[in-house]
Amino acid sequence: MKRTIPWVFALVGLVVGSLPASTQVAPPTGKSLAATMSVYVFPGQGQSAEQQSKDESECYNWAVQNTGTDPFDLAKQTEQQKAQAQASAEQTKQATKGAGAGGAVKGAAAGALIGEIASDDAGEGAAIGAAAGLVAGRRRAAGARQQADAQAQQQTQQADATSKEKMDAFRKAFSACLEAKSYTVKF
Repeated sequence: MKRTIPWVFALVGLVVGSLPASTQVAPPTGKSLAATMSVYVFPGQGQSAEQQSKDESECYNWAVQNTGTDPFDLAKQTEQQKAQAQASAEQTKQATKGAGAGGAVKGAAAGALIGEIASDDAGEGAAIGAAAGLVAGRRRAAGARQQADAQAQQQTQQADATSKEKMDAFRKAFSACLEAKSYTVKF
């Protein structure tokens, strides 16, 4: 087995070396500015890669200036808004953790008072009140947690929608600039 490994590598080297140059794959290069924003640009008048890169940079700056949106800052802002919404929902969840116990204490106090008045048995009234308070407290807490989750989800959706609108406006401005410089642009 050890003797066949060098022969396999030698055979692969011969096969790859015998391929015509046009079929060999070149190593990938870095993404262009347009490609990072999912904008496809084709040079309409045979512009060189260097010229295209320069034009993309100029159009990027022009689009930022005219839309007030920088796509790289926009992504950071959107993530911060989502994190804030999640943190707010988590705070609500933490604040409502002891709600069942708090409801039980309030229910027990009210039940003891009602039990003493109604049947001269404050203990039984307290037990019934505690159980009812526990259930009510947990329901309120669950409702508050659901509302916090729904609000966080809504804020996240709004942040995504706003980000998409701003990014679409930026891409349109970026594309208009490149088209004015004789490029074909699609996004």
